[in-house]
Amino acid sequence: MRESKTVEYKREYIDDIKYTVIAFANTDGGKLYIGMEDDGQVYGVPDPDGIMLRVTNMIRDAIRPDVTMFTEVYLLEMEDKPVVAVNVQRGTARPYYLAAKGVRPEGVYVRQGSSSVPASETAILNMIRETSGDRYEDARSLNQQLTFDETAAYFARREVPFGEKQMRTLNMVSEDGTYTNLAMLLSDQCVHTIKLAVFDGSKKTVFRDRRELTGSLLRQVEEAFSYIDQYNRTRAEFNGLVRVDNRDYPTEALREVLLNAVVHRDYAISSPTLISIFDDRVEFVSIGGLVRGISYEDIMLGVSVLRNQHLANVFYRLKLIEAYGTGMLKINECYADRMEKPRIEVTANAFKITLPNQNAAAENSVPEDPRIPSAMPKQQIVLRLFDTHESISRKDVEAALNTSQASAVLLIRKMLEDGLLIRVGSGKNARYRKLRM
Repeated sequence: MRESKTVEYKREYIDDIKYTVIAFANTDGGKLYIGMEDDGQVYGVPDPDGIMLRVTNMIRDAIRPDVTMFTEVYLLEMEDKPVVAVNVQRGTARPYYLAAKGVRPEGVYVRQGSSSVPASETAILNMIRETSGDRYEDARSLNQQLTFDETAAYFARREVPFGEKQMRTLNMVSEDGTYTNLAMLLSDQCVHTIKLAVFDGSKKTVFRDRRELTGSLLRQVEEAFSYIDQYNRTRAEFNGLVRVDNRDYPTEALREVLLNAVVHRDYAISSPTLISIFDDRVEFVSIGGLVRGISYEDIMLGVSVLRNQHLANVFYRLKLIEAYGTGMLKINECYADRMEKPRIEVTANAFKITLPNQNAAAENSVPEDPRIPSAMPKQQIVLRLFDTHESISRKDVEAALNTSQASAVLLIRKMLEDGLLIRVGSGKNARYRKLRM
């Protein structure tokens, strides 16, 4: 026999044998013979029982996930010499890897011809998809060196138990004892982020502030909400003697949009969740369009098909979300009595929700004068000047409208003709007063 993709010889036991076992388990299986030369000549081993014990312990301790059920170590007599044989089947929990290296090319090996070589990242991802199915959160995390300090603290604040048993129940740990991508999302090493930016005005031209949030998704959600809340101003109005405080954005709407952006996004795509805050709106953009089979009309009716079912269950246990499918209904209810409603835009790979600033329209509006048609906002702006001035000049009109002298003269002339203004004085000293009704 010659060495091949499924056969390998070792003259004696060496530590590199673990690479061969991993490569067989990740590829098509194979047999390893200890006590034979590379050319197939039988050499034998001096201590068969000791060698078998070392191989068994190595397979148990050095390789993850547990591959012992796919291996068999036994003794052969070949040419009257003892040879230790290791039969390795193709495993069902690929990729198998060195516990000390993790699910990385330096820890994952495959067979190429008669050699065991490091697997490429593409090959590793393909093995994960083959053995984990299509659901991203169920797949094995590439990083198995995860910690959960932030998540444990969050669970503790909510008085919800969090330990090894709960991690398995929540599907953070798979049946073979490895961390899933759900665990990675909730770990201190989460690779996905939320990016926030605050802009001057209503365009993405001048940044006022920006921030990128990292760590556990639970920490990111908490910090993102606190950050947005800093820019959620309160505007006071008076209804008679009663003061009424109105926030720019309904707190419940912000909460629901943020949670939807985090829980329902597609984490198989490496791109951050984006939150942009303008003077007149806040935009949330999450990666991943609608789940296959669901339409825009369906989600507006409250139909919910979860892309990340286990992640949603974690948020549900922590009482961050109350019930599936109610988010969009709550968001719309917050704006039920408002003229401007939330806007939703969906593409094949992104989902965008825009919440309008409830106070922006009120701050920019002018009290209506019954004599002025609604199509004349410039005249309304001029009349608003009389809230603080007894009389105004042409230059006051130019400044208020940010317009030219000629345009200001034409507008004043029109308002004089319509009986909205009266002239006081003449020439350069001319001023204008509002005509009392």
